[in-house]
Amino acid sequence: MRQGLFGRAARKQVSVPDTLPADVEKLLARRLTDRLSMARKAGLAVAGFERVKDWLGRGEARILFQATDGSDRGKSRLHPPGGRGSFFEVLTASELGLSFGRERVIHAALGNGGLTEMIREDAIRLSGVRELDGGMSAEEVQKTL
Repeated sequence: MRQGLFGRAARKQVSVPDTLPADVEKLLARRLTDRLSMARKAGLAVAGFERVKDWLGRGEARILFQATDGSDRGKSRLHPPGGRGSFFEVLTASELGLSFGRERVIHAALGNGGLTEMIREDAIRLSGVRELDGGMSAEEVQKTL
């Protein structure tokens, strides 16, 4: 935006709002929480320490999500399934909670399925634009719905 690349690509004068990065982050977070919710409804996702630990132990989990604002001690007790894109820490506990119909979720796991790859791509995109200390509260996410 600062370098005027949008205008150069369009080959004309383009007005880009200053809120574009924040808007993109908000929409990516919403898309990710919506897809996680679909995965939960399809039986491809679980939440909670014990259920996630069980899935990881049986090799059913393909992706591990942990909340950015969860305790480091609790998060260190679970190990990602392995491989590229098998662990993400891009959503807050409130954002993960929205996907699972709870107030807060610290640990979530995704099983194998077509939706899993789409969620992995969305999480990679969000991690590319999200600030490390960023994230929206549940109220902010619901306002965007």
